[in-house]
Amino acid sequence: MHTSHKWKETNNEKIFFMNTTAEKNRTTYSARNSIKSVNFFCAAPHAKSVELTGDFNQWQTFPMQRSFDGWWFAQVQLCHGHHQYRFLVDGQAMLDPQATGIARDEHGERASLIAVS
Repeated sequence: MHTSHKWKETNNEKIFFMNTTAEKNRTTYSARNSIKSVNFFCAAPHAKSVELTGDFNQWQTFPMQRSFDGWWFAQVQLCHGHHQYRFLVDGQAMLDPQATGIARDEHGERASLIAVS
């Protein structure tokens, strides 16, 4: 039987696979193998679009979903460790005021920091 339907992975699946295949030398029962759902929220009631970008997806944009109250939401599967990220509000980079901290990315630009345990 032949089908013409082609499977296309979602953005969340792409991020999951990037996180699980990024490091080849993991041990089987390591905390580094832990994958957790992490919720990101951004308050931007007047924005037309908000995207999440970070080191966990090689700084590619990930669209966030708008809620009725002006908050934007994204859920991402992340592995154990520290991750850098930014929100792009209508294309403009914005740090997360609720972040664990602030770090510098590989280009020296400021990024929000989150710790996943």
